[in-house]
Amino acid sequence: MSDITTLNGGSCIAFKGKNCVAIACDLRLGNQALTVACNRDKVFKITDKTYLGMTGLASDVDTLRSAFRYRLNMYRMKEEREIEPETFAHLVSSTLYEKRFGPYFIEPIIAGLNSNNEPFIAAADLIGCLNFAKDFVVTGTASDKLFGMAEGLWEPDLGPEELFESISQALLGALERDALSGWGAIVRVITPDKVIERTLQSRQD
Repeated sequence: MSDITTLNGGSCIAFKGKNCVAIACDLRLGNQALTVACNRDKVFKITDKTYLGMTGLASDVDTLRSAFRYRLNMYRMKEEREIEPETFAHLVSSTLYEKRFGPYFIEPIIAGLNSNNEPFIAAADLIGCLNFAKDFVVTGTASDKLFGMAEGLWEPDLGPEELFESISQALLGALERDALSGWGAIVRVITPDKVIERTLQSRQD
């Protein structure tokens, strides 16, 4: 295997909208071409308005999820407030960079609304180099297909429903062209007053 990050498969994408953001992932957990499970959610709640998506080696995803939970609890106790998505992105970056000589094989996406309800999305590579995007970010085995779909479907200042439709079509279109991702998807649209979560059906082959 040339790339250990593709061992378990999976893809994730985030779109920025008008006072809202959307983050979506597929549900497949595999061992190369063998599908192990089809209920593996790769997006995790950080705060009420911030979510983290992680694709890559499944064991490293679980390890980092525990590490971030610990560091977030420490932040809440010390600062006595919820972490902003911009701050959390730098926390993710520094956590990954600490292990740069033996990195975690994951690619994270951060999506959320800050205290002013301004949308924020960012992605990082496996040693924590951040990419702050104005439109969309993608990670996972279907990245090249997701880039093509997102460039065609993303538009500025989309509302929650239009954003949901765009990110859903982009993700489903890419999953049909990638053998290591798929088996359904979960989309979350984060707005100032609620989080809209919907499960999508996709091809099961």
